[in-house]
Amino acid sequence: SEPGMEMSAASEGGTHRGPENKHEEKVQDPDRREAETKAEMGNKTWADLAGEMKIFLWNPEERTCMGRTAKSWGLILLFYFIFYTCLAGMFAFCMYVMLLTLSPYTPTYRDRVSPPGVMIRPYLNGFTIAFNVSKPSTWRPYVDSMHQFLAAYDDKIQEEKNIECVSGLYFIQGGSDSEEKKACQFKRSLLQNCSGIEDPTFGFSKGQPCILLKMNRIIGYRPGAGVPVSVDCKVQKGNESDLRSVDFYPGNGTFDLMYYPYYGKLTHVNYTSPLVAMHFTDVKRNSLVPIQCKLNGKGIINDVNSDRFLGRIIFTLSIGK
Repeated sequence: SEPGMEMSAASEGGTHRGPENKHEEKVQDPDRREAETKAEMGNKTWADLAGEMKIFLWNPEERTCMGRTAKSWGLILLFYFIFYTCLAGMFAFCMYVMLLTLSPYTPTYRDRVSPPGVMIRPYLNGFTIAFNVSKPSTWRPYVDSMHQFLAAYDDKIQEEKNIECVSGLYFIQGGSDSEEKKACQFKRSLLQNCSGIEDPTFGFSKGQPCILLKMNRIIGYRPGAGVPVSVDCKVQKGNESDLRSVDFYPGNGTFDLMYYPYYGKLTHVNYTSPLVAMHFTDVKRNSLVPIQCKLNGKGIINDVNSDRFLGRIIFTLSIGK
């Protein structure tokens, strides 16, 4: 009886633990399956991955390339071809209509480019012109830059390409916008002591440098409203006696009206901008002298603090012995 009882107890214990084990197995099944899946994926070799990629690129059974049949690829390529062709056509049509409203000779809107700005020559590395009179290597680059800039103003070149005009009057030319316009002569000899003809060093070798000032080109602009625009220079900040003498060429430092208006580079082919030369004959030596040169005339704006080039130019002279 004792063995029978032991077997019965064992069987009862077994039947009692059975449902718990099954429940534990059910709970552990998702984790086990996930682990088995990861194990299967981790067991793939490079050959298996290459085979799958090969099938993806070309499946001979289904005759598909990257999951698409030849008909599917043809339809989608045809769709995108028509779609982008229509977009390109719309863009080209819009550009064509816009260009019909623009003139290559005269800007449609010019209200934001006048009055003019100004620039100086020589201009090498900023707006500080510093040199020592006794060291030619310090001022030679400025002289070379001046000769290069004034090459187009040589008297012979101006006489060959341009015409003599009536001083003091705007040179207004009629005709269509596409008709080539004539240009007035501006000879470098008009700059006199700053022409580089008599003094090839433009005064740099004597510590009396010449600086050229020119207005920016604005199509159709007539500066001064019938009165020539003039130039004056003074010390911007500091002792005014640091700048004791300045000579202006041509005349009293004015831009003659006959060089205006400008008709644009497409029709005013040989146009050369008029210049005003400023000959600084007496400037304090061995000191930084900030100089401001302004345009003066009707319609000229030269007092905007945020724009140092509108109607004025600020630069520094430093002349050593």
